[in-house]
Amino acid sequence: MTGTALLAEAVRQLAEAGIPDPARDARRLLAHVLGIAPGRLTLVLPDPVSQDHAAAFAALIARRAARAPVSHLTGQRAFYGRSFRVTPDVLDPRPETEILIAAALEQHFTHLLDLGTGSGCILLTLLAERSESRGIGTDLSDAALAVATRNRDALHLTSRATLRQGDWYAALGQVPERFDLIVSNPPYIALAEMPGLEDEVRLHEPRLALTDEGDGLGAYRAIAAGAARHLVPGGRILVEIGPDQASAVGALMRQAGLGDVAVIQDFDGRDRVVSARLQTL
Repeated sequence: MTGTALLAEAVRQLAEAGIPDPARDARRLLAHVLGIAPGRLTLVLPDPVSQDHAAAFAALIARRAARAPVSHLTGQRAFYGRSFRVTPDVLDPRPETEILIAAALEQHFTHLLDLGTGSGCILLTLLAERSESRGIGTDLSDAALAVATRNRDALHLTSRATLRQGDWYAALGQVPERFDLIVSNPPYIALAEMPGLEDEVRLHEPRLALTDEGDGLGAYRAIAAGAARHLVPGGRILVEIGPDQASAVGALMRQAGLGDVAVIQDFDGRDRVVSARLQTL
């Protein structure tokens, strides 16, 4: 069977399963199976596809129809111009998080802390963009840290990125290390909101990275409470938020003694990042 015929059948199956943009996903998965860049797929579609490749493609299409994320099927996700290893143990990096990256890069930093690093996409992207910087990524999940380690090594950042297991700042140990930039994309989905998430997220991404099992603000309380102790004077903190959390998270930052609190919106005009600064004396 040719690639064209396989692709047409896959698109039909995904459309019947209610997958948004089934043609896009089918093309990405077929390119993955064939080991070529998606942009080259059109060139090879008229060619026959081996039985092994056809079987592998059919298996991936069946999993996608069952709402497995494409990134979990390919094991990779593009983020800020780089490819990151992704598994069900980490959040799937999303374009919205690139808003946080852009905001962080607007000012100089050399010593960075990423709380709840997951795949490491935030920490490693910022280090890759600033060759003079070094940083630490913390995560409660050993499985997530294993993914981050693979990404760190693949990007040749082993000498500048340290990964530590533990709950927020506790992973740093007893001596309060200070940073000029703290970043985080913490779990911010309220427990009551979990049933409304897409199946790709609710059923396939790590629950620990999605929700605090409460009001969605638990992580921000912990992050804000420790920020002043771990920032140098003038140091910044940037956290990704849900679209209705700007006011509450901003208030937590002010209560923790931080100033210059600001809200940054995403491409769709939704509140996406809260920034704050430890004031200099």
